[in-house]
Amino acid sequence: MAEDLYQTLGVTRQADKDEIQKAYRKLARKYHPDMNPNDDKAQEKFKRIQEAYDVLSDPEKREAYNRYGADFEKIRGGGFRPGATEGPSFEGLDLEQVFGGRGGGGFQGGGFNDFFEQLMGGRGGAKSGGGARRTRAPEPVPGENIRYELRLPLRKALAGGTHEFRLPHSTGGDKVSIKIPPGIESGAKMRVRGRGYASSTGGPDGDLILVIQVDEHPSIKRRGKSVELLLPVTLREATLGATVDVPTIKGTLSLTVPPGSSGGRRLRLKGMGVDDGNGPPGDMIVELRICLPDKISEAAKVWIEQFDQEHPLDPRASLQW
Repeated sequence: MAEDLYQTLGVTRQADKDEIQKAYRKLARKYHPDMNPNDDKAQEKFKRIQEAYDVLSDPEKREAYNRYGADFEKIRGGGFRPGATEGPSFEGLDLEQVFGGRGGGGFQGGGFNDFFEQLMGGRGGAKSGGGARRTRAPEPVPGENIRYELRLPLRKALAGGTHEFRLPHSTGGDKVSIKIPPGIESGAKMRVRGRGYASSTGGPDGDLILVIQVDEHPSIKRRGKSVELLLPVTLREATLGATVDVPTIKGTLSLTVPPGSSGGRRLRLKGMGVDDGNGPPGDMIVELRICLPDKISEAAKVWIEQFDQEHPLDPRASLQW
């Protein structure tokens, strides 16, 4: 028994044009030969999907298929012969409607082969009147593009490199691997050729258009080619000085905190900013933030009072309007 074309696309007989097209795109992307190079079953499935879409996407072909069902499949396969005891009945078939006004002489000489090729939009012309007519096959049209918003962690956007992600199931759910250029920013677009929807006319596949969105970081900000980092330090580290580890785009580096550093002091790591290949790289600016415990012992409070008396300071002396 011939496979039902509606079942091939996974739609009902009441499906409209948009539902048929959406179902076709999803299946064509999944079973496309380029995605299954060594899978004969997948390639055969893709062929059936293509045949089903060619019929159901055309109103006249779909009407004829709905009317004759399996008999229509016999005609497509060349299995019906004029005069045979079994075959489709053409009672009530409006050849004027099917052939756009050429039905009067459609079966002269060519028989059902000409009928089938005209019905399916083929290249065979029906002999009518003084000569033969031929229907030109449509020019291949590229498949539609897929537009997808790709979110990147800040470090990946700043440093660049290979990034893998999976598209939503609505667009096929394929795994994609791309190379992110260093320093890419939110709003930038990237084109991955041939990773869009498959063409329904034999043309090239569409492209994947990526719209980049860079995630924010609570302690790291980008300012052009510079990277600003808020670095927490203890009271001891700020007071007596210390060497602390700092995460940068290129890895972890050691930073010397000078003794007597107040909160808000800014230290520069030259060349540790964004390196996008356009001129020298930017710098990393490290701003110190002194962290204190939530609870302080009574002994520590006494020591702090003594320290303040021994080292008097007026930090708001310059704070004026």
